[in-house]
Amino acid sequence: MLECVINISEGSRPALVESVAATAGDSLLDVHSDRDHNRSVLTMVGEESPRAVTRAAVEQFDLGAHDGVHPRIGIVDVVPFVPLGHATMADADAAADRFGRWAGSELGLPGFRYGAERALPAVRRGAFVEFAPDWGPSEPHPTAGAVAIGARPLLVAYNLWLAAADLELSRGIARDLRGPTVRALGLAVGDQVQVSMNLIDPMAVGPGDVYDLVAARAEIARAELVGLIPRAVLERCAPERWVQLDVGETRTIECRLDAAGLTLD
Repeated sequence: MLECVINISEGSRPALVESVAATAGDSLLDVHSDRDHNRSVLTMVGEESPRAVTRAAVEQFDLGAHDGVHPRIGIVDVVPFVPLGHATMADADAAADRFGRWAGSELGLPGFRYGAERALPAVRRGAFVEFAPDWGPSEPHPTAGAVAIGARPLLVAYNLWLAAADLELSRGIARDLRGPTVRALGLAVGDQVQVSMNLIDPMAVGPGDVYDLVAARAEIARAELVGLIPRAVLERCAPERWVQLDVGETRTIECRLDAAGLTLD
């Protein structure tokens, strides 16, 4: 089984996000939207639902009208395929290649490969400037921009909101957190600031670990899990901290698969 966690550059119009997410059908596991980031994270399984969601987003949204604090290169900004159960990284990589070819030919959407050989931040910095698309046209789509497509292991997207609206403090914390297991940005979000993170090896450094590292530097107003968390990562968090960390059993990938009548076998 393959999980796909599509990030779309729209989070301020819930009804439109809901209509796009609905095209995923029964394979949709979760939708997380943020108005200030103007971004939504849609978690689903399979290869057909990501294509349906991408087509709907490209048809309905215009990157030229987009305003949000999160970096992006397109309306359908990131499409990662993630192996679950018995699936392998080779399976995920093949799915990413099929998706890139489809998006280029069917939608005229340029795609940039990211993963072990080229990190997502490098794609955002160098797209159309340092390197050409790996799939599709050589120029951005007129309304949808481009898409970063890849295969990756499970990660946890996680935000910590600081009590003090100190952007330099959040940036300094993010800078110190960055490394082989954590990607981090310090962002101003409305009248607050956050440390926005991808925990790229959450079995080594999980939500509780980064919470404590940030709390040693600044008072935390609240934590925010973006999307879902693997059950094995949740089990590394002490149950008495689940509310503080904004995690729980109903937020696990496995729980949502069970609710959808799907199994990892």
